[in-house]
Amino acid sequence: MNTKLTLTIQKDVIEDAKEYAKEKGQSLSDLVENYFKLLTKDKRQIKPNQLSPRVKRLRGILKVDKDFNYKEVLTEELSKKYGV
Repeated sequence: MNTKLTLTIQKDVIEDAKEYAKEKGQSLSDLVENYFKLLTKDKRQIKPNQLSPRVKRLRGILKVDKDFNYKEVLTEELSKKYGV
């Protein structure tokens, strides 16, 4: 559940933060939330299989054959890239 939070921050800091967030393809709210999560990660229990909302939206977007071997393709592409 999302809840609104009001913060008082210097205007130039907000402008810089908005620019940074835009460069990273995130919202300012996402940046602040992730920072708070980082600060408090020891105090809360993180579920190992918990996915971020962004990853959840992307999940299932690509369809591959059942016999698709990711490791084989990765090895092949890395060999092409590095000439091994």
